[in-house]
Amino acid sequence: MLVIGDGMSDEVRPGTPLAEAYHPYMDFIASNGLCGLLDTVPEGFPPSSEVAIMNILGYDPRRYQISRGPLEAAGLKIRLREGEIALRCNLVTVREGRLVDYSAGHISTEEAAELLEALEKERIGGGALSFHVGVSYRHVAVLKGGSEALECYPPHDHMGEPLDRLKIKALSGEAEASARLLNKVSEESFKILSRHPVNLEREKKGKNPGNMVWFWAPGGRPNLPPFMQAFNLDGAAISAVNVVKGLAFLLGMQVIEVPGATGYLDTNHEGKAEAALKALDSYDFVLVHVEAPDEAAHQGDFKLKVKAIEDLDERLLRRLVEGLEERREEFAIAVLPDHATPVNVKTHTRDPVPFAFYTFPPRPGRVRPAERFDEVSASRTGLRLEASKFMSFFLGRGFP
Repeated sequence: MLVIGDGMSDEVRPGTPLAEAYHPYMDFIASNGLCGLLDTVPEGFPPSSEVAIMNILGYDPRRYQISRGPLEAAGLKIRLREGEIALRCNLVTVREGRLVDYSAGHISTEEAAELLEALEKERIGGGALSFHVGVSYRHVAVLKGGSEALECYPPHDHMGEPLDRLKIKALSGEAEASARLLNKVSEESFKILSRHPVNLEREKKGKNPGNMVWFWAPGGRPNLPPFMQAFNLDGAAISAVNVVKGLAFLLGMQVIEVPGATGYLDTNHEGKAEAALKALDSYDFVLVHVEAPDEAAHQGDFKLKVKAIEDLDERLLRRLVEGLEERREEFAIAVLPDHATPVNVKTHTRDPVPFAFYTFPPRPGRVRPAERFDEVSASRTGLRLEASKFMSFFLGRGFP
């Protein structure tokens, strides 16, 4: 069982949300098993979830380069054809020529679906672009005959900046038409969505409107070797976000849907835990991903991130640990972030992250405990790994 708390850690220093939070089950794993630091993002790569999670699962991004857009598309079971590219498509809030909210106030999926339907009816993009509804503000667009040689800007990294500086740029001559089209569609979407009844009602209630679509992370159809082929294990994955679902789908893992899994602080932790334990009856390996800590960190909200970490520990991890122990069968459980998202910078960084795993029965000679599970405690064990080696290490097939 591998539990990823997205963006759960900050820099390796005292006083972080992970250090301040009460998380006895993370501490149990760290103090009774093996704990250290993990470098999840190779030099020269962006500290994104798709890069980090691929690396953690043993797929070195330096060998398997893949963009977030196609992963999100795969998470929605969209099969890209030759010549098509997929892009992440956020619903954002724009005011007075600036990007002010990357999530449109964490708009609901139902509201988002109405807004994207309005754009489809207007056929902006001239039929070359289609919109596919994801969860909350996170959606996918597919461009026919487009080029992925584009410089785009992840909206969560550019809050407060003027739109003129954030237009999509072509990185090659053949990509110029794609860049022009996508920029035009964004501009047209603002005119259409600003007057849409969904957004007028949100503004009346003091909520941020989803008044523009924002394209980023373009890419074509990916090709990854199956997880079974890499590790001789069959796997399943549980997540509310399509980038993780898409990666699992592309690796041949079973994607398990959990009602009420939202990718935010109100997610159904208990349902995820129940589904994960049940999945172990049929699968050798289960990945459980929780997005909430990352969302709180992007808001720069220290207390909210502490709460997200404590909820993950009490409502998810406790049930997993207790459920595994009740079985009295051999098991291994790990907990770690995919990347750091420090609340003081509100975005992903390349800082090493703490990891811990516990096995039953204990593996002889493979215990290196920490006092508790946080960045500084993990650093004191003296163990630091490159993430592409983590899965073999976790599965007991290697030791540094």
